[in-house]
Amino acid sequence: MLQIDSCNGFYCEGFRPKNPNKPKMFTENWTGWYTQYGGTVPYRPAEDLAFSVARFVQNNGSFFNYYMYHGGTNFGRTAAGLFVATSYDYDAPLDEYGLPSEPKWGHLRNLHKAIKQCEPALVSSYPTVTWPGKNQEVHVFRSKSGACAAFLSNYDPTYSTKLMFQNHPYDLPAWSISILPDCKTEVYNTAKVTVPSSKAKMTPISSGLSWQSYNEETPSADDSDALVMDGLHEQISVTRDSSDYLWYMTDVTVASNEGFLKSGKWPLLTVMSAGHALHVFINGKLAGTTYGSLNNPKLTFSDYVHLRAGVNKISLLSVSVGLANVGVHYEKWNTGVLGPVSLKGLDEGTRDLTKQKWSYKVGLKGEALSLHTVTGSSSVEWIQGSKLAQKQPLTWYKATFNAPAGNDPLALDMLSMGKGEIWINGEGIGRHWPGYIAKGNCGACNYAGTFKETKCQSGCGQPSQRWYHVPRSWLKPSGNLLVVFEEWGGDPTKISLVKRTAEWGGDQTKLSLGKRTA
Repeated sequence: MLQIDSCNGFYCEGFRPKNPNKPKMFTENWTGWYTQYGGTVPYRPAEDLAFSVARFVQNNGSFFNYYMYHGGTNFGRTAAGLFVATSYDYDAPLDEYGLPSEPKWGHLRNLHKAIKQCEPALVSSYPTVTWPGKNQEVHVFRSKSGACAAFLSNYDPTYSTKLMFQNHPYDLPAWSISILPDCKTEVYNTAKVTVPSSKAKMTPISSGLSWQSYNEETPSADDSDALVMDGLHEQISVTRDSSDYLWYMTDVTVASNEGFLKSGKWPLLTVMSAGHALHVFINGKLAGTTYGSLNNPKLTFSDYVHLRAGVNKISLLSVSVGLANVGVHYEKWNTGVLGPVSLKGLDEGTRDLTKQKWSYKVGLKGEALSLHTVTGSSSVEWIQGSKLAQKQPLTWYKATFNAPAGNDPLALDMLSMGKGEIWINGEGIGRHWPGYIAKGNCGACNYAGTFKETKCQSGCGQPSQRWYHVPRSWLKPSGNLLVVFEEWGGDPTKISLVKRTAEWGGDQTKLSLGKRTA
């Protein structure tokens, strides 16, 4: 079978096919990077993206493709990778909602036009390469029919330069390439952005929905439908990824003469988990929540818990956040409560709960009842009005709404919620997690210099994802069912349906020349 090797990355000018007779292909030029829950929103400057394309083409590149050119959405719960957000906008030229992201979209359009103008020379010869100065490079393509195209490069990440070519001076900003389709006229420079910038605007168009709530039950170890096994078992091996949720349940018996019952010095419960999030319930009441991150999915819950004399029900709700999709030996990537689990501060000292009998229950009752569907949602009694549950963990919410007029892209503003899942008309919008606040380095970012995914960041101190894309194709004219499962506890009355539009800046050339060489 014929195979053509290719290159993926931020830059591929140095790539060489194993067979010199095969085309040099840049199959994935990464236009940005994905957003992870707990992380900032990465972006890649248009100047650097254009620079990487021009540099590839001038080095005999035959084909280039963008990943992503149109941003996307990880709908449902199985599309996203480990801790990857529902939004897969990727800072693409066309954003997650299909709107042009300027100046990136327009700047690349102009680049493609400039390269197209060079086509007669590009497809006719290999370039003649010269180096007129430090960090300067000139590639000239000539055809036998007289066509000529030149690429003038300044690789210096700090200083702009005046490059002499065919006795004519050309001003090149730092880290830029100028394209001359006739070897005379500069029609494009990768660092000279002449396209006005756009800014996404989210405008509420439907709020104050009439919500109803249903409280998810907390199971216990003696439930008749629970699976009982010795010790702790890996989560995905039990759930087969049929749900994000797995209950680990066991009983702890406390003697009536235990010292802490009189002293009030409650025992310390420690639970070690391979990830990704964990809710701890003691006798049906939430004792605490903890969660990991992409870089460190493992987590530890350690807190003093209120126990009573007699049998105490410990219920641990372990939550997965996607499956590993980058790396090797996925069979060794564990999820769930693997221990040790211990109680410290008893009269006997520390009691190890790890190897005792544990009961397991896959998924939530609401999932089993298909509460996210029209039929399933009618199978239970919902609460509304003044009794509506708010800021309570493990709560289902539902509301109905009519499709807004117009064609503007739609989204849900979930800022008032914590973590969970969303459905519309039975279709999974995806995981929501606005309660996970982004940490990173969101200082100024210069386009010049080698780019990597952590170089340019935005959204520090804000939810990693606040808005969740709602496809209009999923909506009916009226009576659309919106269902939200909330793990942490939130205020559904502040959820709103918004439309996404773009605000445009002035027609001002964006140009960072950097420092001038002496």
